Amino acid sequence: MRRAIPVVLLAVLGAACSSTDAPGGAPTPAVSSSPVPDGTTPDGATPSGPAAAVPNRVSLPALAQKAFDGSGLRVGEEVARTPRHRQYAVTWRSGGLRVSGRLAVPEGRGPFPTVVLAHGYIDPAVYVSGQGMTRERAWLGEHGYVALHVDYRGHAGSDPDPSGGLDMRLGYTEDVINAVLALREWEGPVDDDRVALVGRSMGGGVVYNALVAQPGLVDAAVVFAPVSSDAVDNFERWTRPDLGRAGIARRILRTHGEPSAQPAFWQGISARTYFRDITEPVLIHHGTSDDSCPIAWSRTTARLMERAGVDVTLRTYAGEEHAFGPRFEQSMQRTERFLARHLG
Repeated sequence: MRRAIPVVLLAVLGAACSSTDAPGGAPTPAVSSSPVPDGTTPDGATPSGPAAAVPNRVSLPALAQKAFDGSGLRVGEEVARTPRHRQYAVTWRSGGLRVSGRLAVPEGRGPFPTVVLAHGYIDPAVYVSGQGMTRERAWLGEHGYVALHVDYRGHAGSDPDPSGGLDMRLGYTEDVINAVLALREWEGPVDDDRVALVGRSMGGGVVYNALVAQPGLVDAAVVFAPVSSDAVDNFERWTRPDLGRAGIARRILRTHGEPSAQPAFWQGISARTYFRDITEPVLIHHGTSDDSCPIAWSRTTARLMERAGVDVTLRTYAGEEHAFGPRFEQSMQRTERFLARHLG
């Protein structure tokens, strides 16, 4: 039986790992503890649950309180076919918006274990539907998984992002959560009790956010070469120094404040602040030569997850870069074994 979704946050970052963007309001402290560099409170504990009665509307606690409306999955034209699976253009509802994507469905009656795919950063101006995790979607479809690739709001056939980039991509996390709900409502061959999230790069950050915002929604999660679980790391690496997108950096800082001046806001959009709320096992893949998302980020994330009691496994790949070219097959085989163990 599908697990109930507990509301454990009372009072998400989606930073890109190749580039980053990020409606805001005046910063309202979401937690009472002052952040320190490794994301813990001064006494070494990972903070969990805010002290403020009303969280900043751009925060993981606020996202956790949302009424998610994932529904209306519509299957459109067939876009690919092999002897083992077919792929379709799809749309569904998320936060009052229409979101597009690509759906892989294995041949056969099912029901099949299911994954929702969160892709990494690609400039929305050039992004096309299904881009970013094409090989993962096909691999999973070939191996008996329903796989829904989320385009995110503002991408491909999805409705525009109403935040104008100031929600720090928490809307992307909302779209992924609603994708899970839309799949479960759909009358297709989805096994409601065997669902996982899989994210790459920026999408790894989206997956972290979904796990802390809606524990119990899925049964397991896998991330490849993920961004940092600290929103400040991602902002400083991509958003602040990107001269081509300096306008969004200025607007973010004007709306939300500098990390040094408004630490509570930045902690409130950092998944690591709420790792104690994660109830699902997590598998992290990361190459040691990744010059986009440093492997140190995943080592720190895994350490903090372990400290918070999360069942986390970090798989490292010597010499592997961000794209996982030569070791892709090995990483997917490890992913399949992990999913088989935790999805049953």
